[in-house]
Amino acid sequence: MRRAHPALALVSWLLLGLAGCAAAPAQEAARRPATLPELIAQYQADRGALDRLRPFPLSAARLDRLERLHRDWLARLDAVPFEELPRRDQIDWLLLRNQVEHELARVAIERAREAEIAPLAPFAPPLVALLEARVRREPVEAAAAASTLAAAVEAVATATETLRAEPPAVSGAVANRAAGAIERLRRRLAGWYRYGAGYDPLFTWWCSAPWQELDRALGDYATFLRREVGRLDPNDPDQLVGDPIGRDALLAELAFERIAQTPEELIAIAERELAWCQEQRRAAAAELGFGDDWRAAQEQVKEDYAEPGGQPRTIAGLAAEAVRFLKERDLITIPPLAEEVWRMEMMSPERQKMTPYFTGGEVISISYPTTEMAHTDKLMSMRGNNLHWSRATVHHELIPGHHLQGFMSQRWNPQRRPFGTPFYLEGWALYWELRLWDLGFAQGPEDRLGMLFWRAHRCARIIFSLRFQLGEWSPQQCVDFLVEQVGHERRNATAEVRRSIQGGYGPLYQCAYLVGGLQLRALHDELVGGAGWSERDFHDAVLKENSMPIEFLRAALTDQPLGRDFPVSWRWHEGRAAR
Repeated sequence: MRRAHPALALVSWLLLGLAGCAAAPAQEAARRPATLPELIAQYQADRGALDRLRPFPLSAARLDRLERLHRDWLARLDAVPFEELPRRDQIDWLLLRNQVEHELARVAIERAREAEIAPLAPFAPPLVALLEARVRREPVEAAAAASTLAAAVEAVATATETLRAEPPAVSGAVANRAAGAIERLRRRLAGWYRYGAGYDPLFTWWCSAPWQELDRALGDYATFLRREVGRLDPNDPDQLVGDPIGRDALLAELAFERIAQTPEELIAIAERELAWCQEQRRAAAAELGFGDDWRAAQEQVKEDYAEPGGQPRTIAGLAAEAVRFLKERDLITIPPLAEEVWRMEMMSPERQKMTPYFTGGEVISISYPTTEMAHTDKLMSMRGNNLHWSRATVHHELIPGHHLQGFMSQRWNPQRRPFGTPFYLEGWALYWELRLWDLGFAQGPEDRLGMLFWRAHRCARIIFSLRFQLGEWSPQQCVDFLVEQVGHERRNATAEVRRSIQGGYGPLYQCAYLVGGLQLRALHDELVGGAGWSERDFHDAVLKENSMPIEFLRAALTDQPLGRDFPVSWRWHEGRAAR
């Protein structure tokens, strides 16, 4: 046997040694625990995967699996050595646990809501079973599946006859929710059918005819639920239909948002703030020669609007004015790229039915009349987007509001973006309405009326949205309240209520504007007024921490002790007068 040359042997030994040195760090990296940003990403991925696996309603298996996922995640978080974490990671841990606990609570709420509509869909379980079989990747027995579809057609007819003979005592909201669940089930069954139709000749031969019948039957049944059970008009796109969640669910949502106040306390805070707004409106009206008649003064202000085609130019000018105001007072850091990249677009007439005022972010969407609108609608839109009301909110949508907020959230603590909350998102933009009022941004009584219109509107949003969710007010009462107490055009008030109760927003979304703004103002007073922070440092720090409930933001910016159990306790409103 030949012996290796000594030099070659030395080279081989060195290479093996280097490989061993390289392997040790790699093995160590493979065994290390996940960082908090990685845990956040893993939870979001796990939750998203399960949502995509069973995107259909009325499935007990779906809710069972979601419950198990969140209990497993709570156990995983409990195993993290919280006390050894850096403070920044402790905040992330608290945010993730708060999210997981909230989603676990939502599973229980969803069980109750699905149980409420189950009697209106007695034929659903065998159809859901077909979808569950596909989730388990089981082969389809074509003849048996055809029998299930045919039986469901008969069961839908029987359910229709039964409910027509003995109408159930359910609200239009519950009937509408049941109809929506049937429509989602129908869409998912259509996907189930397309998976085999045309690809499997036996499946197509058996299932084509009964599926076509069932598809029509489910569509007709959803219409029946809305029209005859819920006494709604399925062909009226302008009707207001909401689905109040009730006090217990509201309390759960408030706990998740780290709001210590009850719905009733929040309504009382809003009523106090609204009374202050009305007092200030009367003072502005007196300056304009209308005595204490703020409604008459506001009607005059509404007439100061841009002519057709001129609103984009108005918006651009107001945006530049707000930036100058901020820079002159050194209130916040504005990256040059953020100032450069925002854009404008015009809002479609269809969207204006839901959103009568412009919305913003990197793109500000301008709500303004289009040629095909009725004459009265054009005038209401122009009056509702007048110069002084627009001046009060362009900064809300762009800089320092949503656009700057979104710009920074992509660049600082991005792992926290999944914890987005309207109390931070909308609260930040609303806070600037409050702060600019304090700094004298208004140039006269007309501008003050514009700013006060929106302040009153935010107060009213708390009152009407919470009273609606508590089941105390109807949608029409909400519209009337906006018209009478805020001074909305009725078309715009209707759109606002529609957006609030059926626009896909959470039950606390409309409440979050002013509540989040008041929380941030209280935190500003604590740190800038009491702890010696500069305006710029405070505002920059809020944006760099990224999205989270404001009570957690306060913990991130102060030295208050943190523990695994972090009770909801901040009474930010106590001892503070409206201003």
